[in-house]
Amino acid sequence: MYLHNKLHAKFGMILFMLVMTGAAFSGYTQKKEPIDYVDPFIGTSNSRWMLFPGPTMPNGMVKLSPDNQGNVWQGGYEYSVGSIHGFSHLHGWTMAGLLTMPTNGDLALKPGSPDEPFKGANAGYHSRYRPDGQKASPGYYAVDLIDSHIKAELTATERTGVQRYSLPNDSSNRIMIQLNIPAEYAYELKDARITKVSNTEIRGYAKSYSGWFNEYTLYFVMQFSTPFKDFKGYMDQKELPEGKEISGSKDIGAYVTYPTSKEEQVLIRTGISFVSLDQAALNLKTELKDFDWDFDALVKYNREVWNNLLKTIEVEGDSETDKVKFYTNLYRCFTGKMIMSDVNGKYTDAVENVQQLPAHRKAMIGGDAYWNTFWNLNLLWTLSSPETVVQMVGTQLEMYEKTGWLSKGPTGIEYSGIMEGSHEMALMTSAYLKGIMKDDADIAYAAMKKNVEVEPQPVGGGHPGNPQIAEYAKNGYVPVEKGAASKTLDYAFDDWCVAQMSKIVHKKKEYDFFLKRSQNWKNAFDLKLKYVVPRKAAGSFINNFDLFSVKHFVEGNSWQYSLYVPHDIPGLVKFTGPGLFMSRLETGFKKSEQHKFAAHALDRTMEQSAEYYINHGNEVNMQAAYLFNYAGKPHLTQYYTRKILDTFYDDSPYVGWNGDEDEGQMGAWFVMSSLGLFEMNGGTSPDLRLDITSPLFKYAKIKLDNKFYPGKEFIIEAHNNSSRNIYIKSASLNGHVLKENKISFTDVIKGGKLELHMTDKP
Repeated sequence: MYLHNKLHAKFGMILFMLVMTGAAFSGYTQKKEPIDYVDPFIGTSNSRWMLFPGPTMPNGMVKLSPDNQGNVWQGGYEYSVGSIHGFSHLHGWTMAGLLTMPTNGDLALKPGSPDEPFKGANAGYHSRYRPDGQKASPGYYAVDLIDSHIKAELTATERTGVQRYSLPNDSSNRIMIQLNIPAEYAYELKDARITKVSNTEIRGYAKSYSGWFNEYTLYFVMQFSTPFKDFKGYMDQKELPEGKEISGSKDIGAYVTYPTSKEEQVLIRTGISFVSLDQAALNLKTELKDFDWDFDALVKYNREVWNNLLKTIEVEGDSETDKVKFYTNLYRCFTGKMIMSDVNGKYTDAVENVQQLPAHRKAMIGGDAYWNTFWNLNLLWTLSSPETVVQMVGTQLEMYEKTGWLSKGPTGIEYSGIMEGSHEMALMTSAYLKGIMKDDADIAYAAMKKNVEVEPQPVGGGHPGNPQIAEYAKNGYVPVEKGAASKTLDYAFDDWCVAQMSKIVHKKKEYDFFLKRSQNWKNAFDLKLKYVVPRKAAGSFINNFDLFSVKHFVEGNSWQYSLYVPHDIPGLVKFTGPGLFMSRLETGFKKSEQHKFAAHALDRTMEQSAEYYINHGNEVNMQAAYLFNYAGKPHLTQYYTRKILDTFYDDSPYVGWNGDEDEGQMGAWFVMSSLGLFEMNGGTSPDLRLDITSPLFKYAKIKLDNKFYPGKEFIIEAHNNSSRNIYIKSASLNGHVLKENKISFTDVIKGGKLELHMTDKP
């Protein structure tokens, strides 16, 4: 008995050791990857159409996601709305279309809004869901639809969307296909067609007009894994006689039926194109040839692609929440833009002509404006994905060669005219200064020079260039009778960018001219007030000036724009006076801290006046916290950047960002600031200065792309970093002590280590 017990105890100890070893090994192998920290639901109650929980590839054409709102500002998906009316394939700025929705029960031919019934004659085909009944990660979304008892799962490639519907035992199962759908920017469906090719394939197109400029035709080829029984069309919410084709405009859709006697899965894969049906079929065939109908394999592929991109920056720290915020914001920096060319390089240009990309240009990238992406989306792209920058700059050069102009934000590869200035030029200048772009510098220079010299004319219904550039050139500022006072500041920065490109292509005379003209920012300031004040053509400034009025300014006010000279901050400090500059800055931040640096009540009427200083929720003064570095108090840069990181951003679906995140700029600010780096002028100065601030993490590693950069990795280590120790006591780069709060982009791409020693005292 004793021997038996002894052997039993020994065996138990061995078993315990094996279990513990296995548990430890299991814990090691299951270490969270960067992608595991991404939460696509963050901010979805406070976001634009272009920010959504559904799957897309980096800068993907297809952005397949649930919708549950009407034609409203910030329309699309609202986390707190308890229903979904379908899954649409496009979520680009002013671009929407092609919605599908599985359903059953009484036939309904409209999506339905949240305040409409879910059953009965007046119901839509929407369905309720529970927040905990949905899942999302990069490349995957799933939801349990309560009213139809259907599980919907979504994934995507760059130009295809793939859906898996788990249908219940129900003779009324059907899948709705609708071409005109509710969206943030309502669009008019001018011509559309849906054709049944077979019981496993339908094809169609929708010619739409959105906003004030964007005409596009969405072509699609939709294939089903299992034959459907019936194909029926409808128009203006009235069912049409059975046939193989439906055509018309405005309200048009179709549905296919799947009566089942047991639970079944149906997969749908859809290729899209903005060129032709044949191109949509080519995109589908090419991008899904390695996956066939294997939904799970495609989800796994998405995970690999996204994780490889996200892990170009690795961070370590004590807070798991900070990692969630970090990687979710990094993810958002690659979901706002949109590939507009097909797998073989064909695309439709701004005047609706089909073009073929030359071999050295890989893709056309569209999306919302590049407005102020120099704070700090440019830096993030150039560090983590220089190939993306090559594609974006190539898009600009292609547009210039084919339709005559660069584009501020080439949604649909067209000319929206949004926003002020031509900030695509900052990205272009940075790409050449950083050595990412080497070819076509002469073309880039000619295109940029045209933007600051030639009064633009409409192209394809849109508006390129810098309006009132002739008035700016004549007066040295844009008169208030001709445009917003802030135009002068944007145009001066554009001049700076052209000057730097002039130098790159060895145009000394032009360099001197545009460098001098970049000082026109001073002409926007009232010399007595030292604030930007709207100025009349006769030279005088307007009366009854209101420092906080947004009238005569673009999404900002005079207080904010009086800090807006990205290319000459030392000149601005000297012009204002160091003491006055610092006093204003400190006052603004102290008063804004209680509001978490967000101007919540700022509306879009352009008439409101309210005492708002720092509004991190829009792009106009996202540089403000870094201005202390230029005015003798870098510890305040460190204090306020950490405050913004901790209080402006959160990890909830209901806030995420307290503002208008529409292109990834707010996400990029979080990412780069939490690394402790910032680029004041978007990488457009020869020294490629990077400002240093207090990092959020103890350790970060940037893996450099050796195709573009000589170094392998750049490490940022913050010793003794914590929520209290937010001030930099000393800093060194590769062992050499730094005397200022700055390094160069070239220091980073050579590889090495930035070491910061942190303390709780300024």
